[in-house]
Amino acid sequence: MNTETRRAPFSFAAIVGQEKMKKALILNVINPGLSGVLIRGEKGTAKSTAVRALAELLPEIDVVDGCPFQCDPADLRHLCPDCRAMVDNGESLPARRRRVRVVELPVSATEDRVVGTMDIEHALKAGEKKIEPGILAGAHRGILYVDEVNLLDDHVVDVLLDSAAMGVNTIEREGVSFSHQARFTLVGTMNPEEGELRPQLLDRFGLCVQIEGLRVPEQRVEVVKRRAAYEENPERFRERWNAESEKMAAEIASAIKLYPEVSADDRILYAIAAKSLEAGVDGHRSDIIMLKAGKAIAAMRGRHEVLESDIEEAAELALPHRMRRRPFEEIIKSGQ
Repeated sequence: MNTETRRAPFSFAAIVGQEKMKKALILNVINPGLSGVLIRGEKGTAKSTAVRALAELLPEIDVVDGCPFQCDPADLRHLCPDCRAMVDNGESLPARRRRVRVVELPVSATEDRVVGTMDIEHALKAGEKKIEPGILAGAHRGILYVDEVNLLDDHVVDVLLDSAAMGVNTIEREGVSFSHQARFTLVGTMNPEEGELRPQLLDRFGLCVQIEGLRVPEQRVEVVKRRAAYEENPERFRERWNAESEKMAAEIASAIKLYPEVSADDRILYAIAAKSLEAGVDGHRSDIIMLKAGKAIAAMRGRHEVLESDIEEAAELALPHRMRRRPFEEIIKSGQ
């Protein structure tokens, strides 16, 4: 292991500006069912830094030691076949605690590398399934980071979005199938100058944030100062931000626990519907995402009920990339 690998990651709390991006990332770890976040923007705007730093704020998880599918030893309903066999044989699952992982997907990744493969010849000869787990197995219960997602094959992006939405990955070959849990926080980044995502794929990302380089001189200077301090001594830099990081970590852990208890009444649902209709979006995905995001925002603020202000915030992240009719287009049409 090299020195770079061991170096402490940058502190999430120390990232200057980019508040919408940070909020969208936190909402997705509070509820991975938001189907991920797409971060659109130019290079050098702390996208990858924020993702890696976020993982350091998340509560540690228990995994079955040696399980390639990251099984939770406390969740007996969703065990992989090998872990299930151990339980059925009366054996206890060997557990270990570790930090949440950030799994990075290379642009060159093929569908087999992402989904995993199955040895059909072995299945036919031995009568049992032999699985080679893919990237989605390693990302289960973690963060899947896809840089330059717009450069991936559309079919691979489809697979990622399906798993992010359903929480399950299925490997199929020659009529034989195998499914395993694949619940992860999906984070995709892209530079629009290098090409766009098809609207059908863009719509399936739960949240989307457009970011750009900071325009205030004082903020840019602060970015340089913090980066220099971090590179000079990463451990000392993290110690400086330790108190704020611990506070953020506690707030996220509390929000994750509170989220299932958050409710939204019909008044909130009508407010969501009005937002989608006003934006002229297609389908109902925006309504569902705004509700989930609104609940996550309420949980983040320590509340059991969603307020209309939560929906206003959620709409800023859930609607712009789904809008088909822009406000200026409506003005042009009305003037004709």
